Amino acid sequence: MTSELRPPDGRLDLPSLVGALVCFTLWGVFPLLFHALGEAGVGAWEIVGYRIVFAAPVALALVVGVGKTGAALAIFRQPRQLLALAASSAFISLNWSVYVWAIGAHHTLSASVGYFLNPLMNAAVGALIFRERISRLGVIAFAVAAIGVAFEASVAGDAPWTPLVLATSFCVYGLIRRQTTADATTGLLIECLIMAPFAAALLIFLSQHGGLRFGTSTPVNWMLLIAGPATVAPLALFSFAARRLPLTVIGFLQFLSPSLQFVCGLVMGETLHPLTLAAFSFIWIGAAIYAVDLARRLRRESLAETDAATSQNRA
Repeated sequence: MTSELRPPDGRLDLPSLVGALVCFTLWGVFPLLFHALGEAGVGAWEIVGYRIVFAAPVALALVVGVGKTGAALAIFRQPRQLLALAASSAFISLNWSVYVWAIGAHHTLSASVGYFLNPLMNAAVGALIFRERISRLGVIAFAVAAIGVAFEASVAGDAPWTPLVLATSFCVYGLIRRQTTADATTGLLIECLIMAPFAAALLIFLSQHGGLRFGTSTPVNWMLLIAGPATVAPLALFSFAARRLPLTVIGFLQFLSPSLQFVCGLVMGETLHPLTLAAFSFIWIGAAIYAVDLARRLRRESLAETDAATSQNRA
């Protein structure tokens, strides 16, 4: 991350802070929407299919609205960029599918672990692939979280596939997107356009086998329609906020989403066993250590930049 993501004067930008809070809150309460759809008899595949189909026009409207139509069209003249976005669309569709399935199968608590692990996994990938320096606290955070995952596996008697797939797929998605030139909104539009034919084919298949609930009731129709803007809006808000807020703030706020997902799981009646709570505690401690380490490192970097600027002005 570069310093351009921080406000020039180092102060919090209130609209950006509100945007970030709304973004992470929306991501955090997604389980309520998907759970309500599941209770109405809508299957996970139908939810994912309509989520993609209805997100595409919303993403298109957003790209046109912010004047990035030319940037989107330019991507279609770059085969390597298209190939990269095709790969990223595959991983994000995997992530969405597993996430929606997990909520429908009453594994929201387990799914939230994946998004607690994601920042730690990003840090590990940065260290291993990009040779980014990882601090001693960062190593400790990853080790503590790994203990929690191992403990959860021992309690369940099997590998915690749901959180591992969610964390890994989103990490790989971010890794691929990092290599593209497309910004958040343009990239999402291209990804939706790539996924849309497959989603449409899936919905056609489901309709031919009596597996669609869309059109059977007004509440179901509205909830599925809402899934489109609910997919695009948080990403647009994140793109807006991340360019204006200190990374320290973003680093702390990113844990809001899995925290809310965890609460949603409890609200929806999922049981938290004592041993599972113990495993979660290790993961939470690891996430907290990572957040504190991030704040310390970015504060040092900010002070160093300030000192360098002061020295340059004096010279």
